[in-house]
Amino acid sequence: MHTSTERAPGPQRIPYAWQAATLALTALAPAAWGTTYVVTTELLPPGHPLFAGMLRALPGGLLALAITRVPPRGDWWWKATVLGALNIGALYPLLFVTAERLPGGVAATLGAAQPLMVAGLAVALLHDRPTVWRLLWGVAGVVGVGLVVLGPQARLDAVGVAAGLAGTAGMAAGIVLTKRWGLPAGVGPLTLTGWQLTAGGALLLPLALAIEGAPPRTDAGAVGGYLWLGSAGGLIASALWFRGIGKLPVGASAPLVLLSPLVATVIGIALGESLNLPQTLGFALALTALLAAQLNVPSAPASKERMRDDPSREGRDR
Repeated sequence: MHTSTERAPGPQRIPYAWQAATLALTALAPAAWGTTYVVTTELLPPGHPLFAGMLRALPGGLLALAITRVPPRGDWWWKATVLGALNIGALYPLLFVTAERLPGGVAATLGAAQPLMVAGLAVALLHDRPTVWRLLWGVAGVVGVGLVVLGPQARLDAVGVAAGLAGTAGMAAGIVLTKRWGLPAGVGPLTLTGWQLTAGGALLLPLALAIEGAPPRTDAGAVGGYLWLGSAGGLIASALWFRGIGKLPVGASAPLVLLSPLVATVIGIALGESLNLPQTLGFALALTALLAAQLNVPSAPASKERMRDDPSREGRDR
């Protein structure tokens, strides 16, 4: 008689190579968002942040819905509305207000505080206790970005600072809630992106008409700016971002927002700006913090959807 002892398999862990590839794709989103400041100041008509936010969100959201053809179901109607309000409806216009009232680098610095906000919210909503390593490097990232852009010539407008911090806090809450709620069965990142962009854009449309009135006059440069922000900086970046949030540990995805101010700084250098020694050291510190935050982060458990889609893994398990 042949007997065998079977051990219950533990949760499957995602290979580090796959996690690194996911990190690289997710990082493209904050890198694209780092172009928002120069596009806003150089191409878009001033004084219309609600219109700019709506145009960045609603067309891309409707396009995503037309592609996926999957409407929300059940409680995902209100969940998608909440996420759309936080990640899109509040963030986009506040981001444009910040970009108009603050220098690009200073505006981007406010977003560098997001990893610390995410860590605090994750304790309350996800019961995820951040390690000392993550907290120290989160602070180091803020300090590094601050050294780059907060020099003696920096202009600090109170309304711009308040808008930047409010938008950062709203997106931090959206990241944690997205991680907490996950994705409903049969729904992919593009569908979730379409729900949120549509919900956020629909919230902004009546506000833009009521507060800002008729749309502003646009020239060819403004049209190009809106197209860039709505495609690469809107639909594509958001889809990559929400995909990454769903698949990566929260401690790995949150620090990636440091790329936004770093990209804004690189663009400034390309346009003729220069870095002094403290700024150079700050740039190096921020980049080190971004990379170090990816260490000591456990690989995420493999999702059931990915296990089903990987027959070779399924065969090995059997």
